[in-house]
Amino acid sequence: MAEIIEKEHVSGSVPEKEIAFYRIQFRKESQQFTASSTLLCLASGKVVMVKTDHGSEPGRIIGSASIRGCRGDVRRSTFEISRSASTEEQQKFENLILYEENAFAICNKLIEKNQLSMQLVRVERFFNGSKIIFYFTADNRVDFRALVKNLVQEFRTRVEMRQVGVRHETKMIGGIGICGRELCCSSFIKKFDSVSIKMAKEQDLPLNPSKISGVCNRLLCCLTYEYETYKKQRRGMPRLGKRIRIGKEKYRVKRQNPLQESILAENENGEDVVLQKDEWKMYQNIKRTEPPKEKKKK
Repeated sequence: MAEIIEKEHVSGSVPEKEIAFYRIQFRKESQQFTASSTLLCLASGKVVMVKTDHGSEPGRIIGSASIRGCRGDVRRSTFEISRSASTEEQQKFENLILYEENAFAICNKLIEKNQLSMQLVRVERFFNGSKIIFYFTADNRVDFRALVKNLVQEFRTRVEMRQVGVRHETKMIGGIGICGRELCCSSFIKKFDSVSIKMAKEQDLPLNPSKISGVCNRLLCCLTYEYETYKKQRRGMPRLGKRIRIGKEKYRVKRQNPLQESILAENENGEDVVLQKDEWKMYQNIKRTEPPKEKKKK
């Protein structure tokens, strides 16, 4: 846990207190965020009030973020903890979760009643009760005007219907990936980057959809993690199919091994040889001597 340490930057200046950083959750099993606070010794499980764009929201301390800084470093966190929650606010927080579960069940019944082709994912109600948001997925556009009217009559507050994609749906629901760890999207990813099949090819991964797709049936987000590293390592290496000469020996490049910075090449006898970086760096290009193909006469 971070400690308060007062610093005198300039003689006679006001001492600047360090702030503590914590990991918090707004809902159980939801994504964790980093929050800054001048409060010390906030134990795991404690309910605190957090500043958000739409007012104070209750959150639960998961643990220390293991970093420290001064007041000017608040930008390193996503949120700011203003104070500990009162007993009344803690009880309201527990009731809020039950309220959202009840709203989820009611909305599902209304969706079935209105015969709408949509799948409800999550319900989120602001702590001050000013708005309730219903997240859903759908294959096409949905006319939910009648549904919104029913929900407003039921809950007597502002209602927002927000359509999300399959990636955001998985982020909200959570789960375990093929790596055996918690899904990246539900644990720490805040913004989805574009993922392409080119990234899998660059990393010599099998192009089997079941191997490179996540539980959302989209390409794995983690394909982006090492993509730039592989691109950087491949830069300057002889391309596949290229013919090179090292001393008196001639080779044809069959495979690149970016992480080992080596290449697999075939010599003139048809044997596979592994060439290390200090070897293939000495190569000379050999122009292909194959005769050009004759154009077919019409």
